[in-house]
Amino acid sequence: MGKFLGNLSRRLATAAVALPLLALALFWGPVWLMEVIVAAAVLLGLKEFLALLEARAIRPMRIPAVLLTALFFFDVAHPAATHPPLAALAVVVLFSALLLRRDDFAHSLAAAAFTLLGALYLGALGGALAALRSLAPADEGPWRLTLLLAVMMIADTCAYFVGSAIGRHKLAPRISPGKTWEGVIGAAAGGVLTALLVRRLGLATLSLMDAALLGLGVTALGTAGDLAESVLKRWAGVKDSGALFPGHGGMLDRLDSLLFGAPVLYYYFLWR
Repeated sequence: MGKFLGNLSRRLATAAVALPLLALALFWGPVWLMEVIVAAAVLLGLKEFLALLEARAIRPMRIPAVLLTALFFFDVAHPAATHPPLAALAVVVLFSALLLRRDDFAHSLAAAAFTLLGALYLGALGGALAALRSLAPADEGPWRLTLLLAVMMIADTCAYFVGSAIGRHKLAPRISPGKTWEGVIGAAAGGVLTALLVRRLGLATLSLMDAALLGLGVTALGTAGDLAESVLKRWAGVKDSGALFPGHGGMLDRLDSLLFGAPVLYYYFLWR
């Protein structure tokens, strides 16, 4: 019980500092500020991802990783500005760097494959996250990001408390033993209700059905993102991706659900 309360208090203290600053940047900062914040978070996440590779004795391609992440980030964050798309350039960058490696072929190809995975994971999904602020109409931008952040925060909280209280059936015991199907149901209920509340506060152009489905989709993909990062950590043999946030782990631990949930909203608001 003491460990639970201590962890909870650290989480609340971190949130009490971070959330007001984030709200200021969202609603009163210029559009580009949020993109800078997301880009900085993505780079920190990339650093942690590369450290996971090193934990498994894979020497990552650091400079290509940064370049590819930036290419994918910009390509997704500014779809109207990247014609033609930058994917072909990314392939050239990666294979050019591969030819300069002095490692044996097996090690070099593994490093290249994981570098591409990390760049797609953080660059492309991070770009979708950043674009939620800048997609037209601009006045909905802060509320689109609020929708993502609020749904994931409340869903995660509901999953934690419902799972702790009545969780009996494990969701993915080999990957994340603490997650239960009861927690997932609690998360889904919390995510849908939160989406409906955010719709009422600032996204009145959404229908009730669309808001509910978006809340459900973000929650489901966010859960998948959390599990995906757990697979990476188990593969690397670490508990957290880092220790940047007391009680919350590293940047990847904070981004995992958001990165997977962001494309649900990104494609909806891009194509509606």
